[in-house]
Amino acid sequence: MLLSMTGYGRATGNFGEKTITVEIRSLNSKFMDLRLKIPQTYKDRETDIRKIVTDKLERGKLDMLIETSAAQGEEEFALNRPLFKMYFKELNALADELGMDKEGILPSIMRLPNIVAPSTGSLDPDEWETLKSILVEAAEKVNVFRADEGKAMAADLTKRVESIVSKLSDVPPFEEDRMVKLRQRLWQNLEEYVGKDNIDENRFEQELMFYLEKMDITEEKVRLEQHCQYFLSELKTPKVSQKGRKLSFISQEMGREINTLGAKAYSSDIQKIVVEMKDELEKIKEQIANIV
Repeated sequence: MLLSMTGYGRATGNFGEKTITVEIRSLNSKFMDLRLKIPQTYKDRETDIRKIVTDKLERGKLDMLIETSAAQGEEEFALNRPLFKMYFKELNALADELGMDKEGILPSIMRLPNIVAPSTGSLDPDEWETLKSILVEAAEKVNVFRADEGKAMAADLTKRVESIVSKLSDVPPFEEDRMVKLRQRLWQNLEEYVGKDNIDENRFEQELMFYLEKMDITEEKVRLEQHCQYFLSELKTPKVSQKGRKLSFISQEMGREINTLGAKAYSSDIQKIVVEMKDELEKIKEQIANIV
């Protein structure tokens, strides 16, 4: 089972006359990156809020918004009286000095920063319990969204890994053919430059065997097959925690074997197959980058 890092969840609940809404959006990120926008009343609980969400969602670039509204559309606000008086005193003095009209002073002060702000009273313990349940519900909805996307991603990844395995099975015929062609080419070159009568056939066969051993790709094919099967088995495991990182490590090992196959190919036909494998692998890596 896979979880995409892309997701969305929204949950709403009530506490007395107040409606609490939590909205979470998740995007791709290597690490957990949580950005919060919460009412001033909940600031003291920000650490707890972060822990609840990060424990549930693990990875991703998260934008979370918590909003509250009263049943009658009224919010708890407080007037910053000391700041208001200071502004009023200074603006009145400035108006007297410049002979300006004082009629617009009051509405102007009300628009200044920090004059009116949400009340910073302590959070009711029962309200905190309500908020926690809403947070958990929103996070779980994100994971449901992620799981739905993960199913499509798993199907696509399976198809691409199976394509690599299929292409790997196309290699052996060309592998045998390249050995024959190499032997013929080396023999012709020796005949041309040394002369047939001057060639020690036993020595030639010994050197040829040594050279062919360097070109042998049996181990690379076996390891690539094993990595592909391991990748497919991981896709089917029920565990979802940090699976993206594990699949990324396996895909890196697949890439190493494919690169070695290309380096030891000495065959245009095998090189074409290697290029096709690399194309599939790049698409696999793109998908893995968005898995939790």
